[in-house]
Amino acid sequence: MARLIVPLIMCGGAGTRLWPASRENGPKQFLPLFGRHSTFQETLRRVSDPVLFGRPIIVTNARYRFLVAEQLAAIAVKADILLEPARRDSGPAILAGAAFASRRDGDAIIVALAADHVVTDPGAFAEACSKAREAAHDNQIVMFGMRPTRPATEYGYIRAGEAIGPGVFAIERFVEKPDAATAASYVAENYLWNSGNFIFRSDFLIEEYRRFEPDSAAAVTAAVDTAASDLEFEILDPESFGRATAKSIDYAVMERTARAAVMPVSYGWSDVGSWHTVWELSARDADGNATQGSAVFINSRGSYVSAEKQLVALSGLDNVVVVATDDAILVARREDGEGLRQVVKRVTSVAPTLTQDHLKVHRPWGSYRSVDQGDRFQVKRIVVKQGGRLSLQMHHHRAEHWIVVRGTARVTIGNDVKVLHENESIYVPIGARHRLENPGKIDLELIEVQTGSYLGEDDIVRIEDDYHRS
Repeated sequence: MARLIVPLIMCGGAGTRLWPASRENGPKQFLPLFGRHSTFQETLRRVSDPVLFGRPIIVTNARYRFLVAEQLAAIAVKADILLEPARRDSGPAILAGAAFASRRDGDAIIVALAADHVVTDPGAFAEACSKAREAAHDNQIVMFGMRPTRPATEYGYIRAGEAIGPGVFAIERFVEKPDAATAASYVAENYLWNSGNFIFRSDFLIEEYRRFEPDSAAAVTAAVDTAASDLEFEILDPESFGRATAKSIDYAVMERTARAAVMPVSYGWSDVGSWHTVWELSARDADGNATQGSAVFINSRGSYVSAEKQLVALSGLDNVVVVATDDAILVARREDGEGLRQVVKRVTSVAPTLTQDHLKVHRPWGSYRSVDQGDRFQVKRIVVKQGGRLSLQMHHHRAEHWIVVRGTARVTIGNDVKVLHENESIYVPIGARHRLENPGKIDLELIEVQTGSYLGEDDIVRIEDDYHRS
């Protein structure tokens, strides 16, 4: 019986190229861009066949840990979650996953996948993994090279060399993202897109990483060996992991090893790196317009609209992107990726919170959304999941007034405990130790009115916390 392939899912990136929908603390891989599920969830669904794939390993940034856990639970998938204490690019992330897998199975076969990619033909993807498994077992690091459908300038390219196995070729040349004319020549010469997805044997990748980057390899393997378990997470040792050099897996290993191989494949792949790509992957009307949310197109062609709540009307505009969130609106030429990078850079300097957080902020116990704010006050809508409980905490600078609008709340203030139902409220004075929890069978929803001289989220002193944040 063939060995199961261990999916290694990398989902620690920020994804600001899809601003304002994607933000530092709520990046694109966790957004439902093309339906009910996020690209992270679709990636996991793609590797769910128990005949071919084993238990996934997920490497993510520590700040996304509860978002990852929540999205896993929503699709009923169990996985091992490794938390990076700092971003170190794809090389150390993949090495950490390989080292973790090797602790259970010394020569595990791993397929490394980015969580923000889209695959439109999952059957062909599974077939490619199955075919590449044998070459990976024979100490080849096999990249999936996509057969180009156009002269793309946003992807790196690979030139395949001589055949070294059924459907597998040595890599003759890696090339960086080209200009348009060069991309056209690459397509004519049968170059392949570099998808960044590949399959390998865990112990062999570790061996090659040690050969080319011995200090980083030692740092990452030490971070895995001394990782701490916390709830359902494995936290890589911060001191050890911090010594690793930030480097992509291509630069660290793939462009240096003699055992790099490529398998030409076609399974409808895209890395969803721009709003133009989102438009390409979306269903379009007869005029080439696509939408997520409510939109009206009048005398407009080739455009994309994403609207969270508002209706967006487009009149007399072609090839534009309009993205409307609760707190920001982007209007841009559809193919102007460089312009969007400049927009994000400018917004980061003048209104940094708009590139960091959405108005709705996820927490392990539920979420909150800022509804209104002004001088010395802020109003939030708070949702606490069934069985969820906030930390026992206090604030130095603000008081809070809670009004229950749905469900049941158990509130602790000092030594007093009170149960509140719909249309009941309670006041939490400045400096009081307090806790909010949901003992009911449905989500608890309440309105919180904060008043005080400082209303920042860093004015929270956690005394006890179920999620180990105190």
